[in-house]
Amino acid sequence: MPLGQGYPAQDCAIARALELVGDRWTLLVLRDCFFGVHRFADLVARLDIPRAVLADRLDRLVTAGLLRPDGRSYRVSEAAWPLWPALRSLAAFGEADQVATGGSVRRFSHVTCGTDTTPDGHCPACGTVPPPPDLVVRATAGPGRREDPVSVALRSPHRLLTPLP
Repeated sequence: MPLGQGYPAQDCAIARALELVGDRWTLLVLRDCFFGVHRFADLVARLDIPRAVLADRLDRLVTAGLLRPDGRSYRVSEAAWPLWPALRSLAAFGEADQVATGGSVRRFSHVTCGTDTTPDGHCPACGTVPPPPDLVVRATAGPGRREDPVSVALRSPHRLLTPLP
């Protein structure tokens, strides 16, 4: 359940951000959209999310300007790019458990120089923090738990924000 709508006595940017992205499924929807999953049906299948819940989350993200609708697809807008480091940090936090339980781990490389970025998103070769379109994602450990076509496609290296086939 989302937080309350008003914070008149609490000047808290985190609380306001959580109003938008803090309820169940929203960060996973954004994660998959960053990874190139863009069709409604593929998001439903990949996330095992009820259609009504996904429709609600997509509507909120579109209204907030974080996603743009494109027919039956949804694309990450540039306004959402500042959320990428938070998603990457959450992934880095969960990677130890992923490896221990046989799940896949993803690595992100800077397109310009081919160097893997650090868990906080920096490219050690360039000293920059590449934006999402300048990153290639690849699975490096574990066979993955899912065999649906979208999950299988996500195991192949590809640029972030590039729609999967």
